[in-house]
Amino acid sequence: MMIDTGAAGGIFDSLQADALTSPDQLRELYPRPNPNSLRKVTDHVTEETRALIGCSSLVFIGSADAEGRADVTPRGGPPGFVSVLDERTLVIPDATGNKRLDTLHNVLETGRVGLLFLIPGRPTTRRVNGRACVSARPELLAQLTPVGKPPVTAIVVRTEEIYPHCPKSLMRANTWKPEGWVPADTQPTSAEVTLAQLDLPGLIVEQVEEAERESLRLRYE
Repeated sequence: MMIDTGAAGGIFDSLQADALTSPDQLRELYPRPNPNSLRKVTDHVTEETRALIGCSSLVFIGSADAEGRADVTPRGGPPGFVSVLDERTLVIPDATGNKRLDTLHNVLETGRVGLLFLIPGRPTTRRVNGRACVSARPELLAQLTPVGKPPVTAIVVRTEEIYPHCPKSLMRANTWKPEGWVPADTQPTSAEVTLAQLDLPGLIVEQVEEAERESLRLRYE
């Protein structure tokens, strides 16, 4: 069946016209979850989760602004760059980046984040949801692991939900298996994507590539 795209809003509006609108409609399509998938949620950091976070060099931060506009951003650093201060408190140091500060603005507006911790080479993950704030307290920043420059601020998270995320998505994606990756020469490069979105007259891809190389060279400054 062809999707009608004649509506003014295009494909999205066409599909939204008969989209599901209630939890009851959604649940009719799926079986009930295994009780253990509900029982394994905790509000605090266990010793096992503390150890896992200590091995993680990559965390994705989900946030939203006061109007509900969502954003997800990756943060990376040496394993254990996210500090566990106690069984309910995590701290993510600020890192050298594009200076848009999208996540920090969202935390200021809503005071909430969702985290997904990953460990390269392993399908093990942890999801963490909770309250959040942005701190510039010097004594806190001094004890954090710098990622690039010493952090200017840090996101402090008060955990409310912590649970292991199902590893199936990482396994299906062959995330850590190079033999399953799409060859690099069949993908648009980062510079090509950036050039298309900047849409600046006279700008060429070689200039964008040079800017990217310079940015990476100065990633710790």
